[in-house]
Amino acid sequence: MSTLTVEPLGTYVGAEVRGADPAMLAHDEGFAAWCLDTLEAHGALVFRGLHLDDASQVAFSRRLGEPEIKGRGEHPEIMIVSLDPAVSRMAEYLRGTVYWHIDGAQDDIPSKATILNAIAVAATGGETEFASTYAAFDMLDPDEQARALDTRVVHSLEATQRLTDPDPTPEQVARWRMVPDKVHPLVWTHHTGRRSLVIGATASHIEGIDFDEGRAFLASLDARATAPDRVYRHEWQVGDLVIWDNRGVMHRVCPYDPTSAREMHRITIAGDEPIR
Repeated sequence: MSTLTVEPLGTYVGAEVRGADPAMLAHDEGFAAWCLDTLEAHGALVFRGLHLDDASQVAFSRRLGEPEIKGRGEHPEIMIVSLDPAVSRMAEYLRGTVYWHIDGAQDDIPSKATILNAIAVAATGGETEFASTYAAFDMLDPDEQARALDTRVVHSLEATQRLTDPDPTPEQVARWRMVPDKVHPLVWTHHTGRRSLVIGATASHIEGIDFDEGRAFLASLDARATAPDRVYRHEWQVGDLVIWDNRGVMHRVCPYDPTSAREMHRITIAGDEPIR
């Protein structure tokens, strides 16, 4: 494996990897193992100007874990991220990704990691921001940590959809509520011993306390976790590849023109660790 260097991009999350090339990602087993270790340390890894093709992106994803099937066609592991309905069948749903979230927070086992490959970028906006949910737990004082460890949160599709459709029709609400809510501990204790907060747009309310009081507590956690000095914002260039650890990082896309040609090829690595 050629010489690799890692340059931190943020105090709490994000690092740029230099010295990698497309062949290394597609074929080097040792690099994949190194990448997972480095991802654990930095939360999000940036590879500038790789211009990875779809086949190589899929091959790399398989070395990191089991890619989920989210797309169609020759490479069904790849989901096309675009706000153009003619390009992505998920365009309407993707409007909600401007809010901080953890992928799969309504599942028993959230996604392990995500790989995003820049095919086309927006003229303005469209950056992706990352915040460490490990650091979000660590920043709490001892009393807050004790409270968090004793807290269970209800996650729902309705919570996320109301952010983009605050005045829904009864039919919309009924459709959202067809997806079952999921209750998780607020604190995810990982097999490594590290702890992270399970927060973000899917977090509807806290079990067992007043709805508004719980919402206020969750909003406070979100705000502190995503304070500007705790966030890495990635300004995309065509050919960039970014990987993030979905188990310990929240993310969101910055707003951009929905008619923009911005297109990302995304692969999600299936999770292997339940929230507990």
